[in-house]
Amino acid sequence: MSGRAAAAGTLAAGCGTAEGQPPGKVAVFGDSAAWSAPMAAAGAAMKSVAGLRLVPEVNPSLESFEQVVKSSLRTNKAPDMLKYWSGYRLRDLARTGGVADLSRQWDAAVARGWADRSLREAFTYRGRVYGLPMNLAYWVFFYNPEVFAEHGVQPPRTWGDFLAVADRLQRNKVTPLHGTADGRWPSFIWFQEILSRQDPRFYDDLMNGREKYTDPRAERALRTLASFFDKDWFTPMDMNHTDAAAAVVHGKVGMLPCGTWLGSTLMEAGGKPGKNVGAFVLPMAEPNARPSVIFESSALVATVKGPDHAEALRATRNWLHPAVMRAFSQALQDGCPNPEVPAANPVVAALAEKVRGDRLWLLNRFWEQGPPELVEATVDDLAGFLLNPSSYREVLRTMQDRADEAWKVWREAERT
Repeated sequence: MSGRAAAAGTLAAGCGTAEGQPPGKVAVFGDSAAWSAPMAAAGAAMKSVAGLRLVPEVNPSLESFEQVVKSSLRTNKAPDMLKYWSGYRLRDLARTGGVADLSRQWDAAVARGWADRSLREAFTYRGRVYGLPMNLAYWVFFYNPEVFAEHGVQPPRTWGDFLAVADRLQRNKVTPLHGTADGRWPSFIWFQEILSRQDPRFYDDLMNGREKYTDPRAERALRTLASFFDKDWFTPMDMNHTDAAAAVVHGKVGMLPCGTWLGSTLMEAGGKPGKNVGAFVLPMAEPNARPSVIFESSALVATVKGPDHAEALRATRNWLHPAVMRAFSQALQDGCPNPEVPAANPVVAALAEKVRGDRLWLLNRFWEQGPPELVEATVDDLAGFLLNPSSYREVLRTMQDRADEAWKVWREAERT
């Protein structure tokens, strides 16, 4: 951890003291500096609808952030509110007893039409809701419409179209696909995308410990990826998302899989929605499979022992209010979990309309699925595969050995 991150972690750890914020203000502790301005915008809107202002506090080190959160929840230094993950990471937090049950707030928001009820499972532990959705990012493929037009291709509507587009781009000296192990966590992206296109039900079962990585369906996904490497379709595995976004805008890379939150990075690289930046949902590889899309949504969490607990709960009752959501999502330039609030970015807005219109099955992102320790280790295994694609069978066996032990520990904890 860098000295700057360490200092930020120390500062953040001291933020949630018994004194808390002044009356009328509630701190939201998170791990992303990019969310500070959107959170401040949401706080200003909440001031007008609930008399509360949200104050962002950031620890940019992922490891330090999680350590501060988990070590403080049972103390009087707990932050008032958290920007956290959904899925199993939120369940892991809920098991500590240190975060508040927000089921009433969720039910009230759904009754008002302020939230999509299909998102509930991602924020639930033992039938109770412990977080409210903050953003709603879809995992899509970004591309440059001008480059596609130049080479006579269109956004693919079928899996065969997708393969044909990649082949055409490669023959015209445009690297078809971005793939990366840079930063470690992105190593899951291609496995997630291919498996959910080939068999979304199996993806969901595998991520929830009901299936095995040694199943032929998991092997098929990695064999498919290995074939892409054989065709030389990928960028170097150390190209990060920022550089890849610029490469798409400037016509060097054809297609970039990522969450819609990457839109702001594309804009910073000179992208203009609809002109040199577009996006599509990767078509299903199996036409008879249920159409689906991966989603990602951060959780707004209230702690039990935060110094401003009563005001934090009041904030949760107003978080999904259209005025608050509009201010937040427009500043973030991403999708919104409140169906009444359209995305400010026209590319994201069109995607959200398609997802809702086609009633695509929302599958939670790999990072939020499964016991956190298992996900962390599996990401490393997938990074190894990306660097040595011929190792897929060995990698799958290793991942399943880890999964057997991790799920055993998780389920034993569930019974206590």
